Amino acid sequence: MGIFAFLDRQSKLALGIDITSSTVKLLELSKSGNGYKVESYMVRPLPPNTVVEKNINDVEALAEVILKVVSQADVKIRDAAVAVAGSAVITKVVEMPGDLSDEGLESQLSVEADQYIPYPLDEVALDFELIGPSENNPDQVDVLLAACRRETVDLRAEALEIAGLRPKIVDVEVFAIERAFQLIAEQMEDLGEQVVAIADIGATAMTLSVLVEGKTLYTREQSFGGKQVTDEIQRRYGLSLEEAGQAKKQGGLPEDYEPEIVEPFREALIQQVSRSLQFFFSSSQYNYVDQLVLAGGVAAMEGLREEVEEKLGLPTIIANPFANMAVSNKVNAVALAMDAPAMLVATGLALRSVE
Repeated sequence: MGIFAFLDRQSKLALGIDITSSTVKLLELSKSGNGYKVESYMVRPLPPNTVVEKNINDVEALAEVILKVVSQADVKIRDAAVAVAGSAVITKVVEMPGDLSDEGLESQLSVEADQYIPYPLDEVALDFELIGPSENNPDQVDVLLAACRRETVDLRAEALEIAGLRPKIVDVEVFAIERAFQLIAEQMEDLGEQVVAIADIGATAMTLSVLVEGKTLYTREQSFGGKQVTDEIQRRYGLSLEEAGQAKKQGGLPEDYEPEIVEPFREALIQQVSRSLQFFFSSSQYNYVDQLVLAGGVAAMEGLREEVEEKLGLPTIIANPFANMAVSNKVNAVALAMDAPAMLVATGLALRSVE
């Protein structure tokens, strides 16, 4: 079970490597007093179709980009943490005898896992975490069992190894976001038992996570992201994918760009967030959220936060896990601040390594 160690507690320093459908993001943190310091950070785009819907299609191309970010970030650490999408993982809370050791739990779960996992056990990577005493039976404990197709884990590990890194931790994106939220929660006043929704909007996917007291209560992934804007820029203005991506970031597009492309996209995004919240309300005991956090590359879009707050009627902030962190002199602080909303998963992975 230890091969897929996304629930394992680690104390060694490691690199957070976030592999998305469009980029590779690297983050190295160190302890700094009671907080953290950003030692290294780098974001680089992936060639088209290297990763499609978070499935790796071209390991060699991915490894080449990882090698570039490691080299350009000038990191010396070789232990790395990566994540798989929540949609690729099956989780189940099971009751087990309370007197079992960790080894006993692992052995027992290995025997019983096939009744919870709809794949042959030789095709999956398993891990578990002890939650605590069962509410239903004081002699039992609740254990979180998690499983992922081994191929999904192995391809990420292979890409890291080709790039000269040692894959030490495979996490789940939702757990990484939850971990990074601890840093954002420090910036919120009177958080208490508030219900907080995080909309992480990337290039091709949006993940809505809802947390209560810092723990993930609900998560939902859907296909929607900023690549729609890039694709429309390509189509409308006859640009290449690379040119469209640069124009979206740097500006200089024709006057009709804002009303014809950006405004309809913002409206669609707000509709998607609202719809995801409605799914949460219909499947939980809650019919409200107290605050909304916008994350992902799209979150930095000018005017988005204000429009979301106004149309959804929710206090809304942009995620910045680095707000209270020291930053190394070798890190481009301006670029880091711009990319901060998109670095939640990478931050959660890097935090795992320094716990």
